[in-house]
Amino acid sequence: MKKIGILTGGADCPGLNSVIRAVVRKGMQEGYVVAGIKNGWLGLVENDMRILDIRQTTGILDKGGTILGTSRMTLLDNATQIKQLAENYKRSGLDALIAVGGEETLKIALDLFNKGLIKVIGVPKSIDNALSGTDYAFGFDTAVNVATECIDRLHTTAESHHRIIVIEVMGRYTGWIALEAGIAGGADEILIPEIPTDLRKVCEDLKARHSRGRNFSIIVVSEGASVVGYNKDMAPVGERRRFGYVGEVVAKVIEESTGFETRVSVLGHIQRGGTPTAYDRLVGTQFGVKAVELVTQGKFGQMVSLRDNKLQSVDIARAVKKRKMIDMELYELAKVFFAA
Repeated sequence: MKKIGILTGGADCPGLNSVIRAVVRKGMQEGYVVAGIKNGWLGLVENDMRILDIRQTTGILDKGGTILGTSRMTLLDNATQIKQLAENYKRSGLDALIAVGGEETLKIALDLFNKGLIKVIGVPKSIDNALSGTDYAFGFDTAVNVATECIDRLHTTAESHHRIIVIEVMGRYTGWIALEAGIAGGADEILIPEIPTDLRKVCEDLKARHSRGRNFSIIVVSEGASVVGYNKDMAPVGERRRFGYVGEVVAKVIEESTGFETRVSVLGHIQRGGTPTAYDRLVGTQFGVKAVELVTQGKFGQMVSLRDNKLQSVDIARAVKKRKMIDMELYELAKVFFAA
């Protein structure tokens, strides 16, 4: 019988289980046996896989994370692991592999495909929404909704205590979560990786805001935000950037420069956990079905893509060539409300 493998690689995110469920249902309809590979690329190296059917994938649509498990594993420079993976792929009788993941997972998929070791279809997931080649990667909507809810909650305590609250969200290289959640949550300043921020200007804006009687403020910061003159403070080990520390630096500077009481809230992994939104369930389901269709059409080396609200496919090479940076028109819109 024909056989499809599916793995989920890299960081987890809401919506992964909807893809798995859809691949199993559509794959079985097309006459495939579907093998779930455990813990991303590591499962293919260790030949750790199991057959998935309707019974095992019933009731998982609303669950966060991934029933297959995941791992952050880099294979590109490990010849021994690549050889073991290729042998296991061939021995298992897989006709194709569906790799669900972000930039790193899909780069590995592309490398193995280009070497002729696997036949692969990519499915994009990214809470950062940073993959080129698709307008949307599932997981992002849930992350934005979670971040927005947290901003709403912090808004009330900031107002009650007359404080500035710096809210650090995920986004190492792109500011999609900070930008969209910041706009939706009524942030007074948004700091992102794409636009270098001068904290002196931020502090001036906050002082002006307070002079107008607005004695609290919300600052939303991407973990990878570019802060002029202070990035060295977030890289204590040589030149390596220490992500997850920017909020502390920004809050310290603001409090010292303005005299306003300032607190920090780092949302961290809460943004990628829990129940996926209806939209992420829908998109994940669509992506899973489309991935199987691409397998049946033999369009390997392609990634499922959502363009202009239509399901398409794009070369994986194009999808991972560069990161998708924020929409500058959206950023200009956000600036209308900065320190208003």
